[in-house]
Amino acid sequence: MESKMNILIIDDEVQIRKLLEITLNSNDYHTHSASTAREGITMAVVHPPDLIVLDLGLPDEDGQVVLCKLREWFLGAIIILSVRSSEEDIVKALDNGANDYLTKPFRTGELLARIRTSLRQTQNATLIQKLEFENLAIDLTSRIVTLENEPIKLTATEYSLLTLLAKNDGKVLTHSYILKNIWGPGYTLQSQYLRVFVGQLRKKIEPNSNNPKFIITESGIGYRFCTKME
Repeated sequence: MESKMNILIIDDEVQIRKLLEITLNSNDYHTHSASTAREGITMAVVHPPDLIVLDLGLPDEDGQVVLCKLREWFLGAIIILSVRSSEEDIVKALDNGANDYLTKPFRTGELLARIRTSLRQTQNATLIQKLEFENLAIDLTSRIVTLENEPIKLTATEYSLLTLLAKNDGKVLTHSYILKNIWGPGYTLQSQYLRVFVGQLRKKIEPNSNNPKFIITESGIGYRFCTKME
């Protein structure tokens, strides 16, 4: 028997939360609810859901800010559900990492369809079995990394760091995002961990670790995995 997908609802309107809980529970989803940004972020950290339904008009912090904070580490789907209907708000939310945007009042059938689509997209992203970049290949099933068709030996942490960067090819990942994903939420300020492991990883996969072509430093921000020749 398949386990139910977990959905976190972050919305300060009691009626909306109750409507969403009833709708989602009756469609075989498991729900948790929060009425504030602080409570919602805490719940997402302690019990990471498969999908978050997020309101932008929260009492303690703007939802766009909450979205950005969540996207520093949360890889699951996020759907915005808000009374704000301007193109500016929608584009900003999507740029900040939302998977979809639905305005209030909404039709429950449409919300359920968008939830199914967003969950399917995030699940499909995890089905990739092999990543290949020029002369570098990462087999996610066997956890074997090869360079020029020769296997290279990586520690568990180096492998986790490489796969996180490679799965986000072309995207800048912030220091805190990487630290949370590799070491956990309690290590977001331990940037020295990251520098050490990036340096070790570069020595193993880069033709010239002093002039890397795969792991690019974005000064003051983080790192970007790049496979396109400049």
